Amino acid sequence: MVPPAGEPLAPTFFEPDVAAHAQLLAVHGFNDHQTAFASFAAFAADRGVLVETYDQQGFGRNANWGYWPGRAVLVADLAARIEARHAARPDLPLYVLGESMGAAVAVVTLAEHPELPVAGVVLSAPAVWGGEAMNPFYRAVLWLAAHVAPGWRLTGEGLGVQASDDIEMLRALGRDPLFIKATRVDALAGLVGLMERARDDGPALVLPRLVLAGARDEVVPPEAIDSFVATLKPEACRYVRYEEGWHMLLRDLQRERVWRDVLGWIEAPAAFTGSPCGTASADAGS
Repeated sequence: MVPPAGEPLAPTFFEPDVAAHAQLLAVHGFNDHQTAFASFAAFAADRGVLVETYDQQGFGRNANWGYWPGRAVLVADLAARIEARHAARPDLPLYVLGESMGAAVAVVTLAEHPELPVAGVVLSAPAVWGGEAMNPFYRAVLWLAAHVAPGWRLTGEGLGVQASDDIEMLRALGRDPLFIKATRVDALAGLVGLMERARDDGPALVLPRLVLAGARDEVVPPEAIDSFVATLKPEACRYVRYEEGWHMLLRDLQRERVWRDVLGWIEAPAAFTGSPCGTASADAGS
């Protein structure tokens, strides 16, 4: 039996010691939790950006840890947190930063709720590799397993996929009890459905957007992100690909370069150097 979604857990805030000029709501990736943003959030707070992080339902400290909560729950949670964050500091422009699955949740939420008071969204290594792009055989196996043995768990061992070049950070994740290491098949199927929806919803977004990708990403193929970016409206949208970047761009060894790009875009989006969306080409970052 799948545990129901509980009450949203309290978020964590990174408050600037100086006067804040912007605020950022960060949404973590699949099997991860809010601590993923701790280093970046501290860096941003030191530069006048208030950061809020939280554990999405099904992840982190939630009682339904390890179970897929459903797209509707993830979207409703983010929408409510956006409203609450804006109400808490209506004087500050509010940005959303989504990493991997968190980026997919952000896309779907903002497409379904264009009225939300968001000044812009940053999509870091967005999970937009849907079922249509998967090998048909693997897609059929996933569908069958999700319907016949939804509780079957996959560890990913033996796939040879590397998520970052920061090996010490990856080892720390391996010791982290809140990081999910054995994924239920029905959760994986739910993720694929979310990625497909985000890919379809992306062209509907008109707010300022910054898309970040790593040329060495082994989790979401760079060509899948290129294809997604090509569908986005070019107005107020920039795309940056880091040649030495992996999937966990915000935690890679070159992370401070990415952090500075995110903050630079927030501070002056019109002056930000990057390729316009609507094309598969990208600049190489600052």
